[in-house]
This record gives sequence, structure tokens and C-alpha cells, in this order.
Amino acid sequence: MPARKTGFLVGAVAGVGVFAAAMAGMGVRASAADQPGLMRTANTSVMFAPPPGGPKSFADIFEDVSPAVVSIDVTTRVDASTLRQIPGAPFGLAPPGGGGGSETSPPDGEDGAGPGGGAEPLPGAKGPKQQASGSGFFISAEGYIVTNNHVVEGADDIKVIMKDGRELKATLVGRDENTDIAVIKVEGSNFPFVSFENSAKPRVGDWVIAVGNPFGLGGTATAGIVSSYGRDIGDQYVDFIQIDAPINRGNSGGPTFDIYGRVIGVNSAIFSPSGGSVGIGFAIPADIADNISKQLISGGKIQRGYIGATVQNLTPELADADGLGTIKGAIVHDLRPGGPAAKAGVQPGDIVISVNGVPINSNTALTREVARAKVGDSIKLEIYRGGKKQTVEIKSGMRPTEAELAKLADAGGGGSGPANVPTPAVQPSKPVLGMMMTPLDPATRAQLKLPSDSKGVIVTSVTDGSDADDKGIRRGFVILSVNGKQVASAADVASVVDAAKKAGRNAVRLDFSTGGSQAGFLGLKVQ
Repeated sequence: MPARKTGFLVGAVAGVGVFAAAMAGMGVRASAADQPGLMRTANTSVMFAPPPGGPKSFADIFEDVSPAVVSIDVTTRVDASTLRQIPGAPFGLAPPGGGGGSETSPPDGEDGAGPGGGAEPLPGAKGPKQQASGSGFFISAEGYIVTNNHVVEGADDIKVIMKDGRELKATLVGRDENTDIAVIKVEGSNFPFVSFENSAKPRVGDWVIAVGNPFGLGGTATAGIVSSYGRDIGDQYVDFIQIDAPINRGNSGGPTFDIYGRVIGVNSAIFSPSGGSVGIGFAIPADIADNISKQLISGGKIQRGYIGATVQNLTPELADADGLGTIKGAIVHDLRPGGPAAKAGVQPGDIVISVNGVPINSNTALTREVARAKVGDSIKLEIYRGGKKQTVEIKSGMRPTEAELAKLADAGGGGSGPANVPTPAVQPSKPVLGMMMTPLDPATRAQLKLPSDSKGVIVTSVTDGSDADDKGIRRGFVILSVNGKQVASAADVASVVDAAKKAGRNAVRLDFSTGGSQAGFLGLKVQ
């Protein structure tokens, strides 16, 4: 696991004492009655009074749930051939512990280059051991513990430390890389455990408490509120809960509780330019963690629905190209031959706006909703095709593993990019949409490994500052169709653009490829 640098940020919390000192320094004598949050009792002693709706203390919650929360120490061995590539702590989004978290011991040698910092290791040689720390929590009296996949991935040894100081050896039950959930188990019985809360979710603004092992400091509690739901941080199967309860490296895999001591999320990532908490943490929702952990414990393969379609976000320009205004959704670009979507009659260019009645606002939202289905379930897509709404019903398949999907993508062929594009025999005409284009000729088809009968135009240059330039179109891109109409010349493109303008459209949809591989749809402004 990659080593990550960590550090502490120490700051003062302004409280009643700070307030009083500040007032005194200004020559102002503040009485308890004047200070917010203070009240006097009958014997004139001062006590803290929380604001309406705020708990007086989280101590009772912590006392109830903390025995079920554990620290996890993981030992791994680094492949010596990769030691030169071990990075330091990244900026931005990062897992708060595990995978080289707070307790990581760096490899021997400067910059992680092995002993002496210079010798090249033998291929396949084992590198030094690394220690990492994370968090987890019991979900049953029989010793099952939920944590993050990135905490235990690649572990040679897993040790669990309980609140009472007991150290227990744990074994891996199963893990799911796509949701970052893993289950481990310790031998024994009658362990304290906590339960997931799948229905009565706290509202945005409600109190939550996180318990875990930040920087190796086990049994740490922090409190805050739910900041938001449905955060997309790049994981296609999880819409995260955002919380502001401080979580740091080592909190990974630990629980976030509501004020009733129920688990509402599993801490997984933080957004931080420094590596420490800045009040933006992300937790995997309880319903996802509960479902995945049950499947892992049962020993079954994680099953996710699958329709065999490549989808991308519906941009405002793509929506406008179909005359759909500000509608949200995902657009189908490609279909797996013989897959469930192809069999059901889904077509490239279909715009999906809901799955089984759930509104879709992005390609990841579509993937998540499809993934919820079981093999054989009916999946109903509400789509726009040619500007008209209709429903397509698909029988779900089972999603292949990521490795299997990668093999399928590789089998589809395609080049590496538009480099070394030959000069076309026919010179381009005047620019259209900020692009100079010319028909494909035999030499270009051969260079880009396109079928000999393929139609389209190749971009030979792009005007600086044009929308095409801003959207990343470059020399060598092949435009296959515009607004669903196949094009074979710049004049064909211009004709479709003129028709779109007359229809009051502000954009057109390009289907393009690079290096001979299908690349996707792109909306370009026409005005």
C-alpha cells in the first residue's frame, strides 16, 4: 500500500473562557447573564446551557456505541519493483486512513527506493513490511466487522484492537472494491455490536458523531452535522453522505452515528488540501454498506444489475441539440452487441431521464440505479428518442467484473489517439463550427484503422478560442454524424447546422471518435 505523509494541525477552540477574556481585555465587564450560552443556578454557579435543539453532551451516545468500534492494524509487504513509484500524501480527495494511513512505516532508503536508495530490485522481489491503521465496527455478536476495502486490501496480517485493550487476529471475509466496503471476522462470541439505520435518515443539519482511530489515536469521538446527501466524488456505485464531523487519516472504515446511536454511514474519504480534516468528509450510506456486507458474509458474489450500455452525461448543449431545453439525464452512446439493452431496442442517442421511476441527472446516477437491480429483474428506462418520450423495459443481466469489462473494451479495438494523422488528399473547405474538415480518404482510414467503407469527416484544424477548441476537439478527430445524421463532407456538416439554426436550436450533437475508437457525443454551440 502506498505510503502517505501525515501531520497534525493544532488549533484553539473559542469557548466561554476566550469570550470572557476578550471582553475583559477591552475593559468590558461581562456578566454571566450577558454571555450567550450561560445561565446562573440558584447558588450563583455558572453552567453551560445548549441552544434549543442541541444535545447537552454526546457522552451517553459515545458510551453506548464505542465498545463496538475497533482500531484495525494492517501489515502488508510492498512489491519491491514498485518502490520507486510510492507517492507522498496527495492533495485533494483522499481516503482518511488505511492504504498507507496514519501508522505507515516508510520503506527503507531515501524516497522509497529500497536500501541505499539506488539499487534496482529483482522483479517480483518482496519489499519491506508496511504498517497501516484504520477503523471498523462490529455488526454482529459473532465477530463480523465492517471496514473499508482500502484499509485491508492486500493485507498479510490484520489485527483488531478493542476498546478494552484486547488484541485479536482477524481474517478477511470478503471485500468489494467498487463500494469500498470490506468485512473481516474475529473468533469468539458475545461481542458488542451496532446496527445500520437504513430508513430514518438524519436531515441535512442534524447532529452526527463519528468514532474511530485517527492518526492511530483509537477511541476518538468527533461531532458535527450532516452537510449534504448524494455527493458524487467519482465512485460510480456510491452517492456519499457529506459530514463536517472531523475525520482524518485512520478514520477510514469507522462509523458515523445519529443521535440515537445508529450507524448512518461508513467513513471513507475526506477532501483536504493538507491531508488533515477541513470539515469535509464523506461516508458510504448505511443502506449500501448493509447490503454489501450481508452479501459478503453470505459468501456470495456481489451482484449488480447490467444493461450493456455506455452512457455519458447529458450536457446542456446535448439537450438543446434535441430541443429538450434544460432537461437532466444521461445519453446512451454505445451498446454491447447482444447485451440486455440492445436486445430491448435501446439505441445510441437515447436520452435516459429515469430508471424505475428514479430521476437520472448523470451517467453515474444511471449506473447506480441499474446496479441496484438483481439478475433477471425488470428495469424500466424512461427515455427521449427523437424528441419524444417513451419507456423501454430491459431484463437485467449481471454486471461483469471491472477486469472483465476492461477485456471487453480492449477487444473492441481502437487506436491510441489522433497523432500522426496523414495529410488528406482533398484539402478542407471553409471552417464550420470553428473546424476545418475534409472527407475521409483511403489513407486516413488505414492510418486510423477504420473500416474501408466508414463514413465521416476528419478535423484538420481547429480555430483558437472556438467552442470546438474549448471542448477539446483537435486535429485528427473523426466526426461520424451530426444530430444523428451521417456526414461525409464539410458541406454535410454545414447543412445540419443550418437546419438546427432554423429550428431554433442553439447547439448540435456530434458523434466523434479518436484513433479509430468510439469516443462519445459532444454538444457544440452553433451561435
